Amino acid sequence: MSDTPKFEVIDRRKFKAEEEERNATHTPAAEPPANQETPTEPPAGPRLVVSEPKPVVAEAPAAEPEAPEGQPEMPPPPTAAESREQKMAYDAASQRLEDLIRAQNPAMGPQPAVTFEHLVQQFYVSAMIQMGAGGQEGQRPRVDILGARTTIDLLGILAEKTKGNLTPAEDRTLQTVLFEVRMAFLELTSMISLQGMQPPQPPPPGARH
Repeated sequence: MSDTPKFEVIDRRKFKAEEEERNATHTPAAEPPANQETPTEPPAGPRLVVSEPKPVVAEAPAAEPEAPEGQPEMPPPPTAAESREQKMAYDAASQRLEDLIRAQNPAMGPQPAVTFEHLVQQFYVSAMIQMGAGGQEGQRPRVDILGARTTIDLLGILAEKTKGNLTPAEDRTLQTVLFEVRMAFLELTSMISLQGMQPPQPPPPGARH
């Protein structure tokens, strides 16, 4: 009998492959998380379908029209409540002023209400004064022909914007005044043209007379 030891070579790759195959076969299925419900199949038969409300999308506010080029931007208009409160405060202040004046002048009666005729009359007086009327006797009248033209144009705008919204008496007053100031303007400009006069320039702002 030989005393030489015998060695046996074992291929461990084979055992490793068999072990991996056994682990893959006996791997337990992954369990769902505790907080996740297992989906169930819907029961057979008719089902109640509830439509979810659609989300409401807020509409963007309409963009305010931009001011024409060369004109300052206007602030937003007051609300109805602000206008109403301001009107009440104005009426109260106006009444306090009238009571104070009447207390100092007991003989003075109540002031008449302001009407559309008063507005037209105010434009008429302003235009005539700008065209030289109402000056002191013996002095050369001061004429602001450009200012008079502006006032007359304002009367024309008033007539255009109030068309169909005036009483017959109001419309007659406005048309008569507009005709008179336009006629006075034509006569004055004709006189300036015939005499070769240069239309006087309006005084600069802040100038003292």
